[in-house]
Amino acid sequence: MNSWLAQHQAACGRAVRRLLAAPLNTLLSLLVIGIALTIPAFGYLVLDSLRQLGHGAAGAQQVSVFMQLDASRKEVAEIEARLQAVAPARWRFVPRDEALARLKGNEGMVEIVASLPRNPLPDAFVVEPPSLAPDAAPEALEVLKKEISGWPKVEHVQLDSAWVRRFDAFIRIGRLALGMLAAVFAAGLIAVTFNTIRLQVLGHAAEIEVARMIGATDTFISRPFHYFGALQGAAGGLLAALLVALGLALLAGPVGELAALYGAQFALRTLGLAEVAALVGCGGLLGWLGGQLSVRLSLRQFD
Repeated sequence: MNSWLAQHQAACGRAVRRLLAAPLNTLLSLLVIGIALTIPAFGYLVLDSLRQLGHGAAGAQQVSVFMQLDASRKEVAEIEARLQAVAPARWRFVPRDEALARLKGNEGMVEIVASLPRNPLPDAFVVEPPSLAPDAAPEALEVLKKEISGWPKVEHVQLDSAWVRRFDAFIRIGRLALGMLAAVFAAGLIAVTFNTIRLQVLGHAAEIEVARMIGATDTFISRPFHYFGALQGAAGGLLAALLVALGLALLAGPVGELAALYGAQFALRTLGLAEVAALVGCGGLLGWLGGQLSVRLSLRQFD
């Protein structure tokens, strides 16, 4: 076991020395890998921020239930019991008097409301089922709407399903496009690592020939190159995380100012520790795959 660990430690050390031996080439490779990982990561954060903004917008995930004007308190309580079973702790009751008071608070509506002979507004419920938030599918919202519409003394159930469907379709298309883009950049990252390690193998051709003559196996010979690819990819993933953080910091001010002009509060989501680790791990894995392919094909030339 100690011998196995020593071999891997020595291979990792040789990989680090080879990375440091050509700092300019290493820096350029890291920039290519970092940019290849930055674009999908940044797109993922933007899409996720837009998803949260859309689902957090007023009414985007709400089902408004309006009672009939002649509904009694007992009938309203029955609807409350049904809602408690369907969406516990995620609904609120809006009495008709409270709704009228809110209407009076709107500029220009005071005189109009005062001229009304009686309160024309019904009692209402605003429902946000926990099973639907924050990633409710439009189909689930439609099912809920149809169910509530059949309850007694319910006059109308309002849901902007067209808006929700359009937004959901936009997010799905964005995720699909982002996945395709990430696949293309992943292939490019593997190609970069493949070419870099191939040049490394050719540059150490004499050393590899001598190692084979004294009995070194292909596994022993290829191990430093595998570490080289994995370390290069992981470093590129870390650089990508730094580039994403820098881009978000630069955009934070303008995005906040734009949101303020529309009377909203919005900020692009930042990378969490788990997502930084995922970027580093993804870069390391893709670098290792590129190293595997490159070493296998390159060593065949020595047979």
